Amino acid sequence: MFSTRRFLGMLLLAAVVAGCDDEPTPISPGPIDPKTDSFAGAVTQNGASIHTFEVSGGGAIRATLKQIGADNTLVVGLDLGNWNTVTSTCQIVLAKVDATGESVVQGTMTGIGTLCVRIYDVGNITGPTPVPYTVEVVHP
Repeated sequence: MFSTRRFLGMLLLAAVVAGCDDEPTPISPGPIDPKTDSFAGAVTQNGASIHTFEVSGGGAIRATLKQIGADNTLVVGLDLGNWNTVTSTCQIVLAKVDATGESVVQGTMTGIGTLCVRIYDVGNITGPTPVPYTVEVVHP
């Protein structure tokens, strides 16, 4: 004769066994050490330069225009955005249209991906000579 008590005991044992497996429990990654990328180039009258970089997780992103022109006073645009691999374009998320030397654009990324930083003339570069710049990006 099969008792209810015995049936419940077997049911409990089956539930415990079913809950056990050999797969490791995934562990959330800890904080990601920030990386620093430096980009250099030159921007021309009515021109723009774009640089891409990989973000390996969520966290703060900070782009600093370290140097622009001879005396760091030239006003240009400095943007951060998402890199669109299909169209090869920088889809702007954060923009600063009045950047000079040491200007910063910053935000927060929530996951992994390819981002871009864009430096461009806002109408202040005159003549045919390209203006050199250096941008530093700190990111996860």
